[in-house]
Amino acid sequence: MKKNYGTWYTLPLAVWISLFFVIPIAIVLIYSVLTRDYTGGVIWKFSLDSFSALANSSFIRATATTVFIALVSTAITIVLALPVAYYMARSRSNTILLLLVVVPFWVNFLIRVYAWMAVLGQEGFLNDLIRWMGLTNEPVTFLFNIWAVIIVHVYAYLPYAILPLFTTIEKFDFGLLEAARDLGASHVKSLTKIMLPNVQSGIITAVLFTFIPILGSYAIPDLIGGTDSTMLGTIVALNLRTGNNWPLASAISVVLTIITSVGLLLYFLYNQRLEKVHLQFQEETK
Repeated sequence: MKKNYGTWYTLPLAVWISLFFVIPIAIVLIYSVLTRDYTGGVIWKFSLDSFSALANSSFIRATATTVFIALVSTAITIVLALPVAYYMARSRSNTILLLLVVVPFWVNFLIRVYAWMAVLGQEGFLNDLIRWMGLTNEPVTFLFNIWAVIIVHVYAYLPYAILPLFTTIEKFDFGLLEAARDLGASHVKSLTKIMLPNVQSGIITAVLFTFIPILGSYAIPDLIGGTDSTMLGTIVALNLRTGNNWPLASAISVVLTIITSVGLLLYFLYNQRLEKVHLQFQEETK
């Protein structure tokens, strides 16, 4: 009699998912419907006060700011990452270029954020440059605003967009572009009509890899941002660090989880639709 070892093979993965995904999410969900203990922690009494508190104007404003920063940062990141990934895929030195993209991961994240503070600060490199050029005598405030937060987010998450785009574009048949050019299509039109539709999976992956972490970002808006760039991650940290409001912090985390889950669900549904269209096209061309 043949033994079925499938359960044993999947056991490590099941344990990993349970310990680091299911159980933490369950704890956050439970804490979000408990009562706040003003001395810290929670009182084990069911309450929806935390979710009711999310209806105030400051939270709605922070949610809108978070979504705006995440959308704009992701859009700029993808626009910058596409030509870089395309050049890397066409280059003979793509291994070296790939190494240069990965190099920032070797430096601590906070060090890179502080480096941007040194660049954008009132006594930083950028202000020294514009003073040296004679454009102004007074320091310009580049830090502590929403655009500084967006710039640093783009810098921090650009490699996360380049890598999946490079992997997808590298597999693309560039002979199709040459065929399109032979048939009269311009270079730009051949890229937009031929290549981009064929690398949609890489673009969607790059969007997810940038949008989701930016949505829950904490360090960058806390160090770089000002009053106009308060994000949900900052509010979560404040409620845990100084407010001792664990249920409210958990409720905000639940909202972020729902937003990201909806995004992932739409991504999977879109992929299924693409696969159905592709299979239908193959059947019709047989």
